[in-house]
Amino acid sequence: MHTRRMDKLALAELRKSYERGELDESSCAEDPLRQFETWLEQAIKAQLPEPNAMTLATVGADGRPSTRVVLIKGLDARGLVWYTNYDSRKGRELARQAYAALQFHWVELERVVRIEGRVEKVSDAESDAYYASRPLDSRIGAWASPQSEPIASRAVLVANAAKVAAKHGLHPPRPAHWGGYRLAPDRWEFWQGRKSRLHDRVRYTLDAGRWLRQRLAP
Repeated sequence: MHTRRMDKLALAELRKSYERGELDESSCAEDPLRQFETWLEQAIKAQLPEPNAMTLATVGADGRPSTRVVLIKGLDARGLVWYTNYDSRKGRELARQAYAALQFHWVELERVVRIEGRVEKVSDAESDAYYASRPLDSRIGAWASPQSEPIASRAVLVANAAKVAAKHGLHPPRPAHWGGYRLAPDRWEFWQGRKSRLHDRVRYTLDAGRWLRQRLAP
């Protein structure tokens, strides 16, 4: 039944011609961070849905990769920052294997950015400052959810949130199991869709403190 349903969808016949832009290695910024900031700014100005959403890929002790979508909350020369539960699956995997990959996909602009590098926790001061800036319900949620753990029902989350609200009121402190990570890139790739599947791909790799820029075949 499932196979017949998929046949009706004619997945193999889905087509899209990419013609919105181009990317030439000679015109890219020398620093990939500058190039990324330009593209991110353009995605924000285009009012794309959640332009700050990125896929985070980690690897478990068993060698199995896993992905999830997180939101970038900081960016500077040190790297890209997001916040999460340290006890979640991604947190446990990062504790064992400190390398990870990020990907932004701005569908409407026909662009993808891939980033790889080493990950470390941000300072307690940075995590405290960001946590304090979040809406109250989000701060309570960081306490209420045992992220990635099995729970009996949504009622468990609601009950946990009620307990936290009753205990801490309007000023819940940051939980010790919640905070930020920073990925320090050593590899970037910028992808711009092009007609006839002859896409533009520009890769930056860090070599002895310098960024080397290369065009890759699509």
